[in-house]
Order: sequence, then structure tokens, then C-alpha cells
Amino acid sequence: MVAEKLAELSHMMSEHMAMPFPPGFRGLDIEDQDMVMLDADAYGLASGVLEGQLSARHRSRLTRLTSAFEKVLLVIDDQYALKYYTHGRDIVVLAAEILQIKGHIPS
Repeated sequence: MVAEKLAELSHMMSEHMAMPFPPGFRGLDIEDQDMVMLDADAYGLASGVLEGQLSARHRSRLTRLTSAFEKVLLVIDDQYALKYYTHGRDIVVLAAEILQIKGHIPS
């Protein structure tokens, strides 16, 4: 089950890298979140899940990213950006789910 989830995460991350960053979102802060850093943090932490190399601090950050995405998704009114950041949120959720299955994040 974990192997399938890891393969799905890898695929989602490849899809995300192929998507252009939303125009107008560089340097933009929404709900106290730098939108470039939110995206970069999500990708970097999900990469750590794939590599099996996340510290407890990083695992905690992954959990907090989910709520950060939920806040910004409520106020994004650009359709493409909404799709882009929803995909980023889905990556974070799947990465956290994988860690939970592995027993690294309590339910």
C-alpha cells in the first residue's frame, strides 16, 4: 500500500513540476503566506517523504502546510492559480497520509 502511495506522490509531483507557476503570484502574500515559498515548501517536503528523509520538525511543518493551503485556497479567485494550489495541497495531503501509514504522524 505504501509503495502505491509513493508512486502516486511521485507522479503528482511530476505533474506539478510540469505546470507553469501562476502568473502574478510571484512575490504575492495571501493569508500571510508567500505563495512561492508555500509551493516550494510543499514540493521540498514531499520530496523528503519520497526519499524517506524528514526530521520530526519537517514532519510537523508538513502537517501545518495543509492548513496553510486551506486558508489560501479560500481566497484565490484566479481559476488557474486555484487549480495549481489545489494540486499542491493534494500533494501535501498525500505526503502526510504516507507518513501516517508509516507511523511517523499520529492520527
